[in-house]
Amino acid sequence: MMLSLFFLSIIVFGYLIYVLIKPEKF
Repeated sequence: MMLSLFFLSIIVFGYLIYVLIKPEKF
């Protein structure tokens, strides 16, 4: 359970950083 939460938080955090760095660059 802890590992799933850890990976989920990493994915969400990485996605937020990606969106903040490259906004509307699809």
